[in-house]
Amino acid sequence: MFFKLLLIFTLVPLIELYLLIKIGVHFGAANTILLVVGTGVVGAYLAKMQGIRTVNKIRSNLSEGILPAEEMIDALLIFIAGVVLLTPGVITDLCGLLILIPSTRLLFKRWLRRQFDRMITSRTVSVHMDGWH
Repeated sequence: MFFKLLLIFTLVPLIELYLLIKIGVHFGAANTILLVVGTGVVGAYLAKMQGIRTVNKIRSNLSEGILPAEEMIDALLIFIAGVVLLTPGVITDLCGLLILIPSTRLLFKRWLRRQFDRMITSRTVSVHMDGWH
């Protein structure tokens, strides 16, 4: 796990820097900065709108006595997308924007669920619920 995190925290910024330099060479520094700022603004707007929609759905489900499990996963993914969009770069912005689009977020949710199920099956993680016997 440490090795994977090390790769992510070293390789991704290096790739992002490389891409930003290449984009800057082809389109100019000002246009590259505008691209990064523009994706940040669009991402912030989408994150806000999706976040509000998700919070409203959570409130609605709770008032009806429904456990908002799916919406909580959406909220987590929207939060992750917001954090990723704060990172300057092309790949991170693209990933963040893809997570904010509901149809592609569904793909991320399915993948996340499979990973979680795999971790439970392999006993990498266990779930304990107080009061349940």
